[in-house]
Amino acid sequence: MGIYTAPNVLAYSVKGASLDTNLGLSAGTYNVAVTEWDNCGWSSKALVTVTVASPNPSTSTSSSTPRTFNDVQNAKGWSGYALLPPSWGICTSCLSTGPQLIWSWTQNISSPSMNGLSTKSVYGGGTAQWGDVLWNNHIVGYFSSQGLPDTNHTLNPTLHSFTYDVYFWVKDASVSQGLEFDINQYVGGKRFIWGHECRIAGGHEWDIYDNVNKKWVATGVPCNPVSGAWNHVIINVQRTSTNQLLFKTITLNGKTSTINHTESPTSTSWNGVTINYQIDSNRYSTPYAVYIDKLTFTMQ
Repeated sequence: MGIYTAPNVLAYSVKGASLDTNLGLSAGTYNVAVTEWDNCGWSSKALVTVTVASPNPSTSTSSSTPRTFNDVQNAKGWSGYALLPPSWGICTSCLSTGPQLIWSWTQNISSPSMNGLSTKSVYGGGTAQWGDVLWNNHIVGYFSSQGLPDTNHTLNPTLHSFTYDVYFWVKDASVSQGLEFDINQYVGGKRFIWGHECRIAGGHEWDIYDNVNKKWVATGVPCNPVSGAWNHVIINVQRTSTNQLLFKTITLNGKTSTINHTESPTSTSWNGVTINYQIDSNRYSTPYAVYIDKLTFTMQ
């Protein structure tokens, strides 16, 4: 089943006998079609007109109203990039087929999966040692996958609290140098990068990102994901009233560790909210795959 918010625009889809989700839409009128189809070629749809009012900064975009996006791993808008040493900047000339680095992103995976909608992310090796693969999705701002362009910048400034909640499965976690989960906000001329890295081959510890000095800071919190099983990560962060990055808590497989560490932002001219997901190669450039599922992002 799926939800079309415009002709040929499939905003959400799910396998099975039930559909229950939330969609973020910008202001306007939508002729929505809720459609079902099967493997025999049959389909039917229900039409509904939805009108989304322009946000009132003092009410609907208040920080007291959380917005939650479910199954983001299966959303449109994911872009993949190769990050190569020594600077680990985005390689604009690199192709996903290599040779420097090989990667892929495949959605709607049924196994392993928790709900039939997992996404398979692959580091496939390459000629560049220590290469990383970064995937990025725009939640708020231009190119928003959730229909929230926020062209008037009325939503983004009200957002202060963020939660990144995701399950991941890797057959042999020991071959991964690290897995990274980032929340990024660009607002008021400031860039807030809440970077979180689970170092695996790199030392089984959570690191957080120092924006100003562009380096990772060890937290002392262990990170030991289980191979061949679903691991559950929940990350909570906040932009404080004084515009500092507050790294609040990290939860892995039910164990919550309080970080309560602050960092300063840097400058930017962009406006929006994005999330990143990244897998890092080890010294041997060993190929491996990580499946992610039930990625829920909440902002408030």
